[in-house]
Amino acid sequence: MKRLLVLDVVGLTPRLLRHMPHLAALRDGGFGARLDTVLPAVTCSVQSTLLTGEPPAGHGIVGNGWYFRELGEVLLWRQHNRLVGGEKIWQAARALRPGYTVANVCWWYAMGADVDWTVTPRPVYYADGRKEPDCYTRPPSLHEELTERLGRFPLFRYWGPTADIVSSRWIVDAARYLLRTHRPDLNLVYVPHLDYDLQRYGPDSRQARRAAAELDRTLAPLLDDARREGVTVVVLSEYGITPVSRPVHINRALRRAGLLTVHTQDGMEYLDPWTSRAFAVADHQVAHVYVRDPADRPRVAELLHGLAGVAQVLDETGKKEHGLDHERAGELVAVAAPEAWFTYYYWLDDARAPDFARTVEIHRKPGYDPAELHFDHTDPKARLRAAAALARKKLGLRYTMNVIPLDPSRVRGSHGRLPDDPRDAPVLLVSDPGARPRDAVAATEVKDLLLELAELGD
Repeated sequence: MKRLLVLDVVGLTPRLLRHMPHLAALRDGGFGARLDTVLPAVTCSVQSTLLTGEPPAGHGIVGNGWYFRELGEVLLWRQHNRLVGGEKIWQAARALRPGYTVANVCWWYAMGADVDWTVTPRPVYYADGRKEPDCYTRPPSLHEELTERLGRFPLFRYWGPTADIVSSRWIVDAARYLLRTHRPDLNLVYVPHLDYDLQRYGPDSRQARRAAAELDRTLAPLLDDARREGVTVVVLSEYGITPVSRPVHINRALRRAGLLTVHTQDGMEYLDPWTSRAFAVADHQVAHVYVRDPADRPRVAELLHGLAGVAQVLDETGKKEHGLDHERAGELVAVAAPEAWFTYYYWLDDARAPDFARTVEIHRKPGYDPAELHFDHTDPKARLRAAAALARKKLGLRYTMNVIPLDPSRVRGSHGRLPDDPRDAPVLLVSDPGARPRDAVAATEVKDLLLELAELGD
């Protein structure tokens, strides 16, 4: 049996690998392949496919979030593993090798997973409304082991306008600790750093190249540890980030057509999915469009087809062709044009936007918001107000970090649609020189490939 270290280096593509000599050397010592991802090419969907071998139609993770019809709510970034259908890789491995041990360091849907060690971001939500950075671990004692050595999980450097290499460095150090001390047979590690500047500035920017080089240096000690321990390293990515310049306000189009409705409280507008005839859950370059009455579907499809920046509208046949025909999916699925992406915005007047729209609030927004990676460029005092809010937080006072812009024009990179150019596709790298090389690996084949590399039958 061979121990495996599987690094999900999100956003890694052949273009970026040129700036990452340590990862390139790993590939040269084994092999590298194109990874053929799934639609939507977003974190939760792709990770679930990698770990189950199923498309979204099989495991049910149709995006980073969806409309929970049974609750009447749009919910993104849920964390419990029970949401993911299908047999997970560790369950298949234990059927072949009882006692097979697994660590999950920040892969999604970690909570409740039947693995041996879990580390996942989990803030402390205090009764007075404050949110403090922290993580959830299993076993609970691992929390103290890691925080005593590494400090608290740097949540505000993991996502938001201050996100940077600090969070990935913490994750890498946690993985190194587990590799040395607990020695899992399979160590799953999610490394997010390339997500930030590639979305902020675009994948062709100097900031993107700098981020790639910085992450490569950060990964080097972990790769060295794995080499010394005789651990096979697999590096893969979920998607490639491509340049974008056109935000598409899909919900505003539905609202102007009289299909989306809102309700108002304290002068702020909130999406009302209960009464809307149609609305979209925007998720990067893919949007699930939920249409309450089947009689409205042709009209909604026609509206979407005519919306600038929409490349495809998938109906039941289209969803089935892409392995996306699951009950959680929208009745229609819109796919953006290469240079476009979908906002979640549904208000028509920024003065009526809900207060959470100007904050980092991944759970209350009914869609993904990459503007959270930027400070509000229209407010010259945004950074000062952020510092003042941080000071109030440190004093134990309530605070509002309302520093996020409502202008999406500065977002320069996105993902979600299938890549048009193989240089923008995700990759799979294997360090084992004895592994059977291949030119391409489907995301649905990764589970079996990892089981093969683990040599569990020996």
